[in-house]
Amino acid sequence: MKVELNVNDRMVEIDVEPRKTLLDALRDDLRLTGTHTGCEHGVCGACTVLVDGAPVRACLMLAVQSDGHEITTIEGLAPAPGELSVLQDAFCETHGMQCGYCTPGMILTAHALLQKNVTPSREEIVDAISGNICRCTGYGQIVEAIEFAAERLARANEPRAAAAE
Repeated sequence: MKVELNVNDRMVEIDVEPRKTLLDALRDDLRLTGTHTGCEHGVCGACTVLVDGAPVRACLMLAVQSDGHEITTIEGLAPAPGELSVLQDAFCETHGMQCGYCTPGMILTAHALLQKNVTPSREEIVDAISGNICRCTGYGQIVEAIEFAAERLARANEPRAAAAE
């Protein structure tokens, strides 16, 4: 079947079997390997992508189901080639990643949270990422990274006079 996908603001058409997951289409057909294969049961969150802005387990969604939807992978968060988003940079600055396997899913989940709530509480952050498993138990630094990014984003939106005070 031919499906037309809007992936990272780019329209692509791919030919997929009806049973092919979005995860496999992204990794195998589009070579977007930042989305990781984990449990393949929707439990770990390693394969999290955004579909129309909401976190979705790409291992549980068929590629044909994503036809016509806007899909964002970790590769789509960077403002330009070779640059990091505020959130990605915050993860680097606070050591919010250890092995890095869960990092793309965590960042995309956090990105969706920060799109809805620019000043989340610690409890809201913990709740948002609770469906993503970090095998290295780096949750403290992950929460810190999201708090740091939220703080940076809030300051970036302040009027210049208020930011100077």
